[in-house]
Amino acid sequence: MEIIIKPLSTEKMTIQGDKLNCYGFVVDHRANKIQIKEAIEAIYKVSVERVNTANYHGKTKTRNTKTGFVSGRTNRYKKAFVTLKGDDKIDLFSNI
Repeated sequence: MEIIIKPLSTEKMTIQGDKLNCYGFVVDHRANKIQIKEAIEAIYKVSVERVNTANYHGKTKTRNTKTGFVSGRTNRYKKAFVTLKGDDKIDLFSNI
């Protein structure tokens, strides 16, 4: 199971990274806080102070087409907000 799917690179998360030393990631919905903490520490070589998570459940979407109603569902996912200890930083844009 790959735990970290992708980092969140929104304007809000960039500001929180600068001011609060907090970074956001989209993670596997089955991962718990301990697994997320270990994965972040292994990938980025930083020490994690705390991990907060938020589950986003998929929404049902419908639309009307020529052939009738088409219904579907968006994917569910989990966000993890990771706060680092001390002066540790994660440079998310170093590989670009």
